[in-house]
Amino acid sequence: MKLNKNYLRLEESYLFSTVAHKVSAFAAEHPDRKILRMGIGDVTLPLAPAVISAMHAAVTEMGDKSTFRGYGPEQGYDFLRESIRAYYGRRGVSLDADEIFISDGAKSDLGNILDIFDTDNTVLVPDPVYPVYVDTNVMAGRKILFSDANASNAFLPMPDEKVEADIIYLCSPNNPTGAAYSVEQLKAWVEYARKRGAVILYDAAYECFVTEKGLARSIFEVEGAKECAIEFCSFSKTAGFTGTRCGYTVVPKALQSEGISCNKLWLRRQTTKFNGVPYIVQRGAAAVFTEEGEKQIAENLSVYRRNAKRISDCLDSLNIWYTGGKNSPYVWFRCPGYDDSWQFFDKLLEGAGIVGTPGCGFGKNGQGYFRLTAFASEETTQEAMERLKEFLG
Repeated sequence: MKLNKNYLRLEESYLFSTVAHKVSAFAAEHPDRKILRMGIGDVTLPLAPAVISAMHAAVTEMGDKSTFRGYGPEQGYDFLRESIRAYYGRRGVSLDADEIFISDGAKSDLGNILDIFDTDNTVLVPDPVYPVYVDTNVMAGRKILFSDANASNAFLPMPDEKVEADIIYLCSPNNPTGAAYSVEQLKAWVEYARKRGAVILYDAAYECFVTEKGLARSIFEVEGAKECAIEFCSFSKTAGFTGTRCGYTVVPKALQSEGISCNKLWLRRQTTKFNGVPYIVQRGAAAVFTEEGEKQIAENLSVYRRNAKRISDCLDSLNIWYTGGKNSPYVWFRCPGYDDSWQFFDKLLEGAGIVGTPGCGFGKNGQGYFRLTAFASEETTQEAMERLKEFLG
């Protein structure tokens, strides 16, 4: 028996595990101190009433012999795939229902999609970056290149013709930086990928936060993207499904390599390794796209948008440089007076009782930066910003 020793190349501790350990130790030492948690991007508002109603109805169905359902289709029930297809259609993107695959979240599919690609491919990821992109490729032993995201390019790196990559990760609005690509900027990436014969793995988990005209919510807004891109999305942030688990991946039928369809390979992979998302969860997810569901979810999203504005306004008042906040639930700012992100994390926790995420945990270009999320309650966010002003003022 031989182990996959690529796992030994991974960092010993996952970023958020380290954060949790530090916060737990601080809380144990200061039991009377109120800690304001704005680090992990987990939602705090409950599921919308329309979603709950649909799930209750589905539970009732499962308790009746005439409506009970067993194994469902691995790629998702037609009612949910059609709802997602119509959602894209309302935004001007035409898809076929069989190009949409339901999953238990974007994180899973971003790792699992690599099953259909050879380990000999060279991978390009931005730095800083969501750790899953890097770690899943380290596990497979692929060569990884990094695209510099920094203040000079507003943390939105563009393609470099001198770089030869086969698999390209893009996330917009970005986690952790909150920066969002315009449709025009994505055109350059699509042109690069098509010229290289590469595939773009496009993480659109935060697309619902985009409000500015000209910014992309889907890479398929770019002509030709269906020939070179796969898109991943999630109900986690759109509808608060972080604990319910549901997402979807779009694999266009036009995406091929050497005459082989990526759509067919992914279907084969899913039918072999995945048993599908529970019927009850999919009924709840479909309710997200009803008129009532979209209205209720918009109300929840407005709370997170107000929180993001509170954070942005605070940083503006302190004259601190940042990205995100307007089209993203994340605000990424330069650590004032500190070159080391973990040092700032410790000082902020000790001095203000605020938990954020150190930028260096997302890559070397994140050193000296810090991420706050807008997913806390409005009361917590308001108090945190008052403490931040006092701490840095």
